[in-house]
Amino acid sequence: MNKVKTRKLLILFHLFLAALLAPSFLMVGITGALDQAGIEPAIEDIDLILPAESRLDPNSLTLKQDISRLLTAQNIYLDIESVRSRNGKMTTRPTSRTFARFDQTTDGLQASLHKPGLQYSMMELHKGHGPAIFKTYQIIAGIALFLVIIGGLIIGLLAKAYRKSVLVSLSLGTLLFLGFGFAA
Repeated sequence: MNKVKTRKLLILFHLFLAALLAPSFLMVGITGALDQAGIEPAIEDIDLILPAESRLDPNSLTLKQDISRLLTAQNIYLDIESVRSRNGKMTTRPTSRTFARFDQTTDGLQASLHKPGLQYSMMELHKGHGPAIFKTYQIIAGIALFLVIIGGLIIGLLAKAYRKSVLVSLSLGTLLFLGFGFAA
């Protein structure tokens, strides 16, 4: 395959991947910028009243099912994929949609329901706390982002008219990344 056809194929592949995954790239950029700017996401927290004898064992092999039964008894139905348990505090996942938190204390079991707003949901997706299928999508999107960037650089370097600009931009970007990230 000649240079022109190779470049044209690379451009099509580059544009296809960039367009296909643009929503994911935009979500990561927007949520990251909002977080760095200190803009707090909205979440509605609702305390749950549980029967006094309610208990959960954070180390139980059936913790997910135990939580589901406890919530169902309160007429609360969540799609629980997993439970994060740390220091007696348990959180149902995914947290990108309505989720529950439990804290087994000496005073009893405390519980709350959390309904995230759009920004909170997007932040949770960004952090990898969404549904399992979305985590797989994020891995693929990360690989695709790498390919889009490398493909764009190769396309720019193959075109004589853009080669110098690409090299200058790449050098400047590398210096900014290293300077702000490690020297500042």
